[in-house]
Amino acid sequence: MVIKKEIQYSGKAKTLYRTDDETKLIAEFRDSLTAFDGKKKGSLEHKGHYNAAISAHIFKLLEEEGVPTHFECMLSDTMMLVNAVDIIPVEVIVRNIAAGSITRKYPIKEGTPLVPPVIALDYKSDEYGDPMINEDIACVMGIAEREELAVMRKIALEVNKLLIEFLDSKGLLLPDFKLEFGRLNGKIVLADEISADTCRFWDKKTGKSLDKDVFRFDKGDVGRAYYEIAQRILPEI
Repeated sequence: MVIKKEIQYSGKAKTLYRTDDETKLIAEFRDSLTAFDGKKKGSLEHKGHYNAAISAHIFKLLEEEGVPTHFECMLSDTMMLVNAVDIIPVEVIVRNIAAGSITRKYPIKEGTPLVPPVIALDYKSDEYGDPMINEDIACVMGIAEREELAVMRKIALEVNKLLIEFLDSKGLLLPDFKLEFGRLNGKIVLADEISADTCRFWDKKTGKSLDKDVFRFDKGDVGRAYYEIAQRILPEI
C-alpha cells in the first residue's frame, strides 16, 4: 500500500498527491463543480465518487481492449492510484455530434452528426484560455512531437469507437469528449479522467444531458444528472 504525501498539484476538480513511490501518484476526485474556465463554481455531494467510479470503470474497459492508460487501481471511493506521467499540455477533443463551442464558432447546427468524427487540439492553458492549436504550433512550442500527436490521434479514435459501442448498450449517445495524454517510459498513455466532467452524455431517446452541461447551462437537477449517468454506467453504484 502506498503512502499519500504532499500535494503535487491541485486543479479545478482533482488534487494530485505524491506518494512514497516516486513512480505513483494519488488522484483525489473532489466534489467541486466548475465551468467556463473556472468562472462558474459550485459543489455537489458525491460528485467526486461518481466521476472516480466512472473513470475507473472506463479505464479498465479500455485497458482490456489494449488501450494504455495511467490507471492502477482505486484506493477509496474518491482516490485513484495512477502512474506518474509527463503530461502533454494538449487536450484532444473528439466530436461525433455537434454541440457546445463548435456550434457557436462555426455555422454548424447543434445535433448535426459529424462523420467522420472531428478531432480538435487545444493548448491546455488557463492563462491563454485553452486556445485551439494544430500540429505545427504544438511542435514550434516544443510541447509535443508530430509522431506523438499522431499516436494521440490514433488512440483517441480507438477510444471513441470503444466508448460509442459501450455507451450505446447503456442507452447513451457520446456527442463529444476530451482526452489528455502523458508520457510513461517512452510510451504515450491516456491520463486525467473520462467522466461526466470531460464527456457529453446524452440519453438516446430524449437527448437529455447527463453531464456537466446541466451545471454549465442550468439545465436542471445537477445531482440527479450525475447520479443517473453513474448508475447507467455502473448499476451497482
